Amino acid sequence: MSEVATVKAATPHNTKGDLFTSFNVEDFEIPRGRDEVWRFISLRRLRGLHNGEFAPATAADVSVDIPADAEAVTHERVSRDDERLGRAGAPVDRVAAQAWTSMEEGDVVTFAKNSHNPSPVTITVTGKGEGVTSFGAISIEVQDNADAIVALQYVGSGTHADNVEFIVGDNARLTVITDTHWNNDAVHLSNQLAKIGRDAVLRHTVATFGGEVVRIVPRVRFTAPGGDAEMLGVYFADDGQYFEQRLLVDHAVPNCRSNVLYKGALQGDKTSDKPDARTCWVGDVLIRSNAHGTDTYEANRSLVLTEGARADAIPNLEIETGQIVGAGHAATVGRFDDEHVFYLQARGIPAEEARRLIVRGFFNEVINKVPVASIREELENRVTSELAVLGM
Repeated sequence: MSEVATVKAATPHNTKGDLFTSFNVEDFEIPRGRDEVWRFISLRRLRGLHNGEFAPATAADVSVDIPADAEAVTHERVSRDDERLGRAGAPVDRVAAQAWTSMEEGDVVTFAKNSHNPSPVTITVTGKGEGVTSFGAISIEVQDNADAIVALQYVGSGTHADNVEFIVGDNARLTVITDTHWNNDAVHLSNQLAKIGRDAVLRHTVATFGGEVVRIVPRVRFTAPGGDAEMLGVYFADDGQYFEQRLLVDHAVPNCRSNVLYKGALQGDKTSDKPDARTCWVGDVLIRSNAHGTDTYEANRSLVLTEGARADAIPNLEIETGQIVGAGHAATVGRFDDEHVFYLQARGIPAEEARRLIVRGFFNEVINKVPVASIREELENRVTSELAVLGM
């Protein structure tokens, strides 16, 4: 039998968890429109992030707000070669590797062992505007037996690519809310990689309402038994917006749990000259041969509110052992259920208010899981504002 040769940006094993990774952008071929992981996105809209033709590079504008009641939390800005960056793993695509190669500094936020932090630490990345491209890396570590909440928010305008890693120690707990609240002219591509220790818990939520093109690639890797990951997302796309979420949960050890639930809505405007609203969700769950006792489920629900909008949903479940508690996946793309509207109208609720209630209820299943009241309220307000654009 002949040997299998390893090639750039590929794997001889063909599992999602064994993808080629590298910190060096030159190790990746320039993406083409037919490449599997790039086939949904318009490469022309990436402003050269994928092929090196981006505007001059500059450092990311990152600020960290540590609340007064924080316990043993530190923030440091470090050089790219600092050993505390990149511990969760290397980039899996060319844009993420470009971000790593082009940045000079990154940010490290550490929650010390046994610390208790019920108030969120807020990390804000502000776009640098036209004419430049910002690159960065953020490492968030929650050490053994600690707990933390992090609000990671992106605001302003510009072109930005980054790598974000979450290192959750043994018996630690991290809740992180990534809020891409960009202005509608921003382009943002982000790889987010989580490394979860023994009996550790990660609660990861992504909210995407702003930006012209936003592509988030969250990946979870369990390193010891007992890990628990919940991956949640909400998104609402209008004309001119493209949002992509591309996830992987890699069950490589026994007795871990994961739950994935993303919900999105899309709406268009027939009079607009912008590209149609479009979203893409790809959810991969890999259960390796030694991951006995795995319990996992993933689902994506998309609600298309008008003509001219398009949502793609692709759940993938790869199972290499039958000795598991359970595994399942589901995805739906649909329009309003007229029966639900009729039911509410029959109880005296006007049609437009009935539609608003249905959409809010659709999102609240995810939003209500966010443990920070101010963020929940903000996300609910954004849904209301989106519906006002539609005239609901």
